[in-house]
Amino acid sequence: MATIVFWVAAVVAVLAAAAVFRVDSMARATYALAVSFIGVGVTILVLHLDFIGVVTILMMVMEMAVMAVFMVSYMGMNPALMPMDMTHAKRPAAVIAATVFVGLAAAALLIPWPARAGTAPADTTRALGEAIMGSKMLVMLTISPILFATIIAALVLANPRGRYDRLGDDLQDTPADPEPGGMGR
Repeated sequence: MATIVFWVAAVVAVLAAAAVFRVDSMARATYALAVSFIGVGVTILVLHLDFIGVVTILMMVMEMAVMAVFMVSYMGMNPALMPMDMTHAKRPAAVIAATVFVGLAAAALLIPWPARAGTAPADTTRALGEAIMGSKMLVMLTISPILFATIIAALVLANPRGRYDRLGDDLQDTPADPEPGGMGR
């Protein structure tokens, strides 16, 4: 079962990462990137690296939430409605990506891996968590929900009027925008 979950999460991660460059808006690209990182986090969890897997999922979802807040705050409109092209300089980017992939694959396959020195700790996840976070783990566990609530509150305050205020419940109305400089459709 773990093998199936691993490969399904890995495929979801790769497909969602590819979707980042195929969708036509910043919001959809943000959601696709979040799904991709969740897939990566699930693959890490299947490898029994619980701390790193959970931290990957939590941090990347929070990062995407912050990105959404900045999109709404600075763009002044619903970014999901604005079509865009996420690919610039397609040919050079493809050449660079292929070169980096071949280089990393060659390095992984051709460089000799070092032999283990010493013995592994009884609980590797705990040892890794303590090495990374030290005494700050309790602080991070406490502050994470507070940061998340702050981001949600900032998003709500940044966009008090949504598309339903402008276009009605069925999104078909075309009232004049009551705020100067707004969408006005």
